[in-house]
Amino acid sequence: MSAILLDGEKAAAQIKAEAAEHVREMAAQGMRPGLAVILVGHNPASEIYVRGKIKASEQVGIYSEQITPPESVTTQELLEAVDDLNRREEIDGILVQLPLPAQVDAKRVLLAVSPDKDVDGFHPMNVGRLSTQRPGLVPCTPAGIMELLRRNSIEVQGRNAVVVGRSDIVGKPMAMLLINANATVTVCHSKTRDLPGVCRSADILVAAIGRAGMITRDFVRPGATVVDVGMNRVTDRAEFERLFAGNGKKAEQFANKGSVLVGDVHPEVAEVAGALTPVPGGVGPLTIAMLMSNTVKAARLRREKEAAEAGEASAPVTAGGRR
Repeated sequence: MSAILLDGEKAAAQIKAEAAEHVREMAAQGMRPGLAVILVGHNPASEIYVRGKIKASEQVGIYSEQITPPESVTTQELLEAVDDLNRREEIDGILVQLPLPAQVDAKRVLLAVSPDKDVDGFHPMNVGRLSTQRPGLVPCTPAGIMELLRRNSIEVQGRNAVVVGRSDIVGKPMAMLLINANATVTVCHSKTRDLPGVCRSADILVAAIGRAGMITRDFVRPGATVVDVGMNRVTDRAEFERLFAGNGKKAEQFANKGSVLVGDVHPEVAEVAGALTPVPGGVGPLTIAMLMSNTVKAARLRREKEAAEAGEASAPVTAGGRR
């Protein structure tokens, strides 16, 4: 048995094409969505991520701009930059690229982003909206996973889902999205007893723990759908052999580059699972695609909210003092 590989690149291209169509429709009405990214200092990894986001914005037709404070920036200066973006009408989405320098209170800065422009979906108000199934912005990676499942006709309703990892960015919102889609969900973590046994109960298993190849075939029920959120760079020879023994292509890559990428799921799981996301090329491409989708969604929701508020303000007041 060999798992069907769930192509994240293909799904991401579809999502971006749909976002581009929405942008064209909105632009025809004079409402081009806008995204602002705050990138502090010169972190090479962050610069690569931000370039990808700006490039995707250009491809989709979203107006984008990059705010680049110096590494020495203070919390107050960042709060002022966020406040300025919150007020700007042409900016629909605000993204603060993490990590921030040690002297900056990252939680205060993220909390300062308007929930209506929080395209990362991290603001407590958006977390509450997700929990109570109200319209709002959802973290990009979990939202992308749900799109990948839907576009591959993988049924969620009524299935047993296990999420390994409880981070605010992936694990918790992933569990809420699956619950909202009528799955029965178990969330696992480092204190979970008999983790392999719990994982084997899953029809859908989502691994988001940040440990290279931790989920082995013993964790997976034959035929299950396995979603690998991890992205780990392996540089240790012994670790490489544990994961890729006998894989000539990977051995050549390791010899040439001194490293290989692997997810949280051991490659041997492909022999057991019914469907599996590859690393790279699985979940990764979906995150930026959903950022584009979230920016378009933020523009639409914000304008609908403004129109509703304007309608309420112009409604006549009755004799009883109510509109």
